Amino acid sequence: MTSDLSLVAQVAVLGNKRAFDELVRRYQSPVRRFFLNQTLGDEQLSDDLAQDTFLKAYLNIGQFKSLSSFQTWLMRIAYNVFYDHCRKMKNEKLEMRDVNEEMINDHSSLLTSHSSFKMDLYAALALLKPDERTCITLQLIDGYDIQKIVEITGIKEGTVKSHLSRGKDKMATYLKNNGYDRR
Repeated sequence: MTSDLSLVAQVAVLGNKRAFDELVRRYQSPVRRFFLNQTLGDEQLSDDLAQDTFLKAYLNIGQFKSLSSFQTWLMRIAYNVFYDHCRKMKNEKLEMRDVNEEMINDHSSLLTSHSSFKMDLYAALALLKPDERTCITLQLIDGYDIQKIVEITGIKEGTVKSHLSRGKDKMATYLKNNGYDRR
């Protein structure tokens, strides 16, 4: 299997679109999963944001310096795409809390088609502040360690740890109050 670095070089130097297609195949699932968790299950928005992420990666692949893994660099782009989207929504006079409630209400049919645990998980994620939700999903769902979360988000390590702690406490309380036990 060709390494990510080799594929990046083929895209950046030779304009090899097949090499970029391979990078997309490798990372489309993690990027889409990140957006699904950030948007509380909005599949259409997640697909749009993922497409924006890969377009930005393709256009800026020459700027990849190999200081981190390609996946970390790509997830940093995804993080920025999501927060650009949030800023745009905020500029339209929508607060993130209202957006979260709106997402849950607008997508109730989508959520009811999922398992009740998934519904409760999205409801618990909706209670979190955006940075808490990002840190929680990157660690607990995507499996990134704290240092990778720092690299992806640009948030200081101590703040990431605080977001994780508060987010886990909020989610645990919500899930416990809704019939889930820690045992």
